[in-house]
Amino acid sequence: MKNQNIYKIVLLWLVGIVVINLLAANYFERIDLTRDQRYTLSSAAKEIVSDVDSPIVIKVFLEGNFPSEFRRLRNETQQMLEEFSAYNSNIKFTFINPLEQNDNAEATAQNFYRQGMPPARISVQENGKSSEALVFPWAVATMGDKTVQIPLLQNKLGATDEERVSSSVQQLEYAVAIALNKLVYPREKKIAVMRGNEELPDAHIADFIKTLQEYYLIAPFTLDSAAVNPQKTLQQLKQYDLIIEAKPTESYTENEKYILDQYVMSGGKSLWLLEAVAMETDSLLNPSGTAFALPQDLNLGDFFFSYGVRLNPVLINDIYSAPIVLASGQGNNTRFNPYPWFYSPLTSSPNDHPIINNIEAVKFEYANPIDTLENNIEKTILLSSSPQTRLEGTPRKISLDMVSRQPDIASYTDGEQPLAVLLEGKFTSVYKNRIKPFEIENPIVKGRETEMLIISDGDVIKNKVQRGKPLELGFEPYTGNTYGNKEFLLNAVNYMLDDKGLIDIRSKEISIAFLDDQKTADEREKWQVINLLLPLVLLGVFAFVFNYLRKKKYLK
Repeated sequence: MKNQNIYKIVLLWLVGIVVINLLAANYFERIDLTRDQRYTLSSAAKEIVSDVDSPIVIKVFLEGNFPSEFRRLRNETQQMLEEFSAYNSNIKFTFINPLEQNDNAEATAQNFYRQGMPPARISVQENGKSSEALVFPWAVATMGDKTVQIPLLQNKLGATDEERVSSSVQQLEYAVAIALNKLVYPREKKIAVMRGNEELPDAHIADFIKTLQEYYLIAPFTLDSAAVNPQKTLQQLKQYDLIIEAKPTESYTENEKYILDQYVMSGGKSLWLLEAVAMETDSLLNPSGTAFALPQDLNLGDFFFSYGVRLNPVLINDIYSAPIVLASGQGNNTRFNPYPWFYSPLTSSPNDHPIINNIEAVKFEYANPIDTLENNIEKTILLSSSPQTRLEGTPRKISLDMVSRQPDIASYTDGEQPLAVLLEGKFTSVYKNRIKPFEIENPIVKGRETEMLIISDGDVIKNKVQRGKPLELGFEPYTGNTYGNKEFLLNAVNYMLDDKGLIDIRSKEISIAFLDDQKTADEREKWQVINLLLPLVLLGVFAFVFNYLRKKKYLK
């Protein structure tokens, strides 16, 4: 009878195990117990993952002997990829140490540079000594013959390694999701890069356009035919989902303005990078080191006034700014030195809008303040100057001599000035109750829901060119700094073209706890002694108690 009960118990256990395994195989559920839900994928990410029907292999190069904060980044990356893989078994990943089979770290670094994946140089503190190490915070996702690079480390000017890692962890889900999005979905939406009004040449917008081509279909578009066949030009422009006007310097005709107005009324999105003052740093590179900043009229004042904004022909002079690099010496003795240059403001973000959340400071040059006017359009100030700003009217003489003068801090009292404003809503036509430049069928007076971004500096989209080749947008070759221009503009385009699900991932806040490096170094020996002696003490106590109880038991 007793044996039969044992058999029944064993049988019930076996049946229970089989049932549990069948349920686990058919019903999938993961529980995230973290307070900030860091391991819970957003609905937008899950939607992308569910559409992965071919194997995707992700190679992560974040492997090696790292300081604690980068080990955290490596572990967080692994856990995030495990979440993606858990939702779709087609997603596989592996970690690779780029230096494991190559002792020449610099040669490996150069190879990564050539592939567009620059390594990070980090400071390592060990036993009170400081050294430099290379980290390769990149991953590469491959599906068939398509490959996408995934940056895992965010650049932040003046930030500590801990701050950079913390910011990077918050963006891991977005970085992986946007890479999968590129692999899974074909490009469908169209962007027109406007030409014909003396915009920036192709070489100076090449890097950003190349980046956009990974997401969208890109083509140049000119308004030159607006004078002879404006109706056809308007119909052709309506085929595009978004237009980019990159620093036009030639005034717009009424025909061109009406075409652009009706494009907006029909729901077209637009990214405007404009300047109300004509001034270039290159114009200062003359024997006198001076140039004049002059007001610039593009005949767009009424156009934007009707939509609710106004660009003022004054200059932003900001204490919080990027340096200007000037050469000294001749020949082999030439040196490039950075100097303060208050006409290159580095922006702050007055809110946590998804477009600007967790991005590096954006660099402007000779920017102009934007006024926002009352109407029915929702306006969001995305970027502004620092509180220590001074407005300077034009015409104005600009001189390189200012690099050697101390600024009068007391005069910087104009406060934060808007530099980038997002407009959202149903726009009213500029030509409502006005004579139209030309006739079209069914002109639209009250437009559809749309978005428009106004940026008061055309150079925000301008990349440097070195030896005839475009450099990465935001990268300054002489200082080594990388600003957030590219990320800001890319986020803005993604947002306006309705990729809001992915952009919203950027707003996810994750708190990361790090060890105190100074405290760790100060108390290192104490904890080493504790870790060495405590197990021995506990073992001795256990042996003593065990022997005592054993003697007590058998002495009886």
